[in-house]
Amino acid sequence: MRSRLSFVAILAVLAFPAAASAAPVPEGADWTEATIPSSDGVQLHADILRPEGLPEGTRTPVILSVGPYFGHSGQTGAVGPAQGTSYDPVGPSEGPSDRFHDLIEGADLMERGYTFVMVDLRGFGGSTGCLDWGGPGEQSDVVNAITWAASQPWSTGKVGMYGKSYDGVTGLVGVNHRVPGLEAVVSQEPVYDLYRYLYGDGIPRLNAVLTPALYDAIDLTPGPALDDPMYSASGADSTARPGCPVLNWADQAGNNDHYSEYWRQRNLIPGAAGSDVPLFLTQGLTENNTVADGLAQYMDNHTGSERAWLGPWDHVRGNETDEDGRLLMGRAGFFDEVMRFYDRFLKGTTPSVTDPMIAVQTNDGKWRGEDVWPPLDAARYTSRLRTGSYSDDGQGNATGGDAAGVWTISPPLPHDAHLAGSGQAVVDVATSRPNANLVVDVYELDESGTGPLITRQGFLARSSGEKTLDLWSADWKIPAGHRIAVRVTDANRDWWQHVPVFDSVQVVGGSVTLPFLTYTRPDTIQGDPGEQLPRYLSRTITVPPETLRDAESGSFSLPPAQQPAPRKAKRAKGAAG
Repeated sequence: MRSRLSFVAILAVLAFPAAASAAPVPEGADWTEATIPSSDGVQLHADILRPEGLPEGTRTPVILSVGPYFGHSGQTGAVGPAQGTSYDPVGPSEGPSDRFHDLIEGADLMERGYTFVMVDLRGFGGSTGCLDWGGPGEQSDVVNAITWAASQPWSTGKVGMYGKSYDGVTGLVGVNHRVPGLEAVVSQEPVYDLYRYLYGDGIPRLNAVLTPALYDAIDLTPGPALDDPMYSASGADSTARPGCPVLNWADQAGNNDHYSEYWRQRNLIPGAAGSDVPLFLTQGLTENNTVADGLAQYMDNHTGSERAWLGPWDHVRGNETDEDGRLLMGRAGFFDEVMRFYDRFLKGTTPSVTDPMIAVQTNDGKWRGEDVWPPLDAARYTSRLRTGSYSDDGQGNATGGDAAGVWTISPPLPHDAHLAGSGQAVVDVATSRPNANLVVDVYELDESGTGPLITRQGFLARSSGEKTLDLWSADWKIPAGHRIAVRVTDANRDWWQHVPVFDSVQVVGGSVTLPFLTYTRPDTIQGDPGEQLPRYLSRTITVPPETLRDAESGSFSLPPAQQPAPRKAKRAKGAAG
């Protein structure tokens, strides 16, 4: 998934494209291309990078990435300059996409004896067919690509997947489909339910209209002019669905029903149940692109071995640094850890280094290890929400604005608490007009009533009644003396595009359930605070003293003081024995 752009920015880039910027073949690699047939007639284009000079017939494990960003003219086509990616409309191509050159070179992939394959999803790059936003067609592309990679004469039959964002989503598709030969998946900053990238249960995100148009634009971008004409001809072939780009846009931007058949097919959370494919995730718990909406639910459902880096960072890769060389996630050794993961499952090599199964950075910037996440000792505490009313005028925001809304605030915590996982709010609302906006925000407030947002969720109240909102996943420490505050309100404009009904909405009742750790976590592991963390913590809200006083709920259910963890054998998901 790509960061949000304005229509003006896209039009400007299309009108004044950047100069050509060809991507060379990575050092130590040989580049070839191939076509992968599918059962519905779509022909998928693949770029293959093999270790240079391998004798014919030498078999290697395969790392596969399937996505929309591997077109030879650039990852995001003509909008590349606004997206920070190269764009080469002239060519000829000197090599395949440079999207994951950082992995190939940073992890010494060729020297380690791996083959790296990049496959264009249908409609993109040199593949035929019509894009369908992670739907049945694209899911079948993932299955066909894995099957093909496992069956090639130069493959050992063991395939791993690698990606970030959209091609992280295709990795989760592989996990769900459990294709024979798929032995390990690395998925960075994915989306667990494609609906939730565009909507919050009916309320459109800021990118709900633009994102489908952006992927149509990438799909329509031809290959370099001096490349093989058949490459561009294949990418432009959407005969399987005449009017493909417009219809693809309408499918998404015109359908806000989370429970329609279209969106059910693109919800990956249920399909993870029972999958034993080993998975390595990264997820920014405070990022504002592919957010942690559905993370806990997906990890709960997935039963195979799990590894993860979780924490407060933006939409970045584990190896990315700022201009001063500071790691954006804050933890060193991402590629080394990823390769130990691949070596274990694709080569059967026992790692000489023991990595934590789950590496988690909390809002204090410290890292710890967990066996599983959400942690098994996270107990859920339910509190009743206060009644009241709010005005649906579309002007509210989570931080920096006024504190309008219906608040339920805990007394000061008598001891430290640690929230880990995904909470849930059930709100009973009464509205005289349909499609009222409903937002639940959860905060940590200091002694003065000021503090940052911990988690949130939005819901379009099409009618009166109880509404259930699964809150975004979080891992957050709250010190003694601070408060937990829950606000029910109409708008959170830094995330959703609200259409106000200009009416008063009654909060008749409801509850909020939050998961807190039972045991303390005194041990830390290597890692510094993420680069985004100070900025995120600086965005706060201040609750007026009278609201702080009037909204305090003596019945707010707080966890007891954490206890030292009992000594026992640790066990991770998918562990043998």
